Amino acid sequence: MAEYIFKYLTKEAGVEDRFEVASAAVSTEEIGNDIYPPAKLKLRENHIPFGPHHAHQISVQEYDYYDAIICADKANIAWLPIRDEKTSLMMKWAGENRDVSDPWYTRDFEAAYRDIYTACKAILNSYLDKE
Repeated sequence: MAEYIFKYLTKEAGVEDRFEVASAAVSTEEIGNDIYPPAKLKLRENHIPFGPHHAHQISVQEYDYYDAIICADKANIAWLPIRDEKTSLMMKWAGENRDVSDPWYTRDFEAAYRDIYTACKAILNSYLDKE
């Protein structure tokens, strides 16, 4: 959800041309999979556009290429091939030192959406405030 929420927010702010946004998995479990259907439903409910998606595992080249690697939870950070100053926990951007609510276990996609939206808004504002 985060990739599409952040893309939506940058477009709404008129700054989508300043960001290159992509998502990647840290493990091989979801490789090739589309967005999980309940996550798609939550995006639709909130009028967040999305397209076809095929999960892939982050590569060292991607890690080197991107300015920021933002993870939804501490477990994902632990699985990264490299962890340094460009790696961060998503909710820290929103001032909270915790994981994004995990709908995989709770089935609460609304809580996950709220967390991700709040964090993405904070991330965008942080970058815009630097300009």
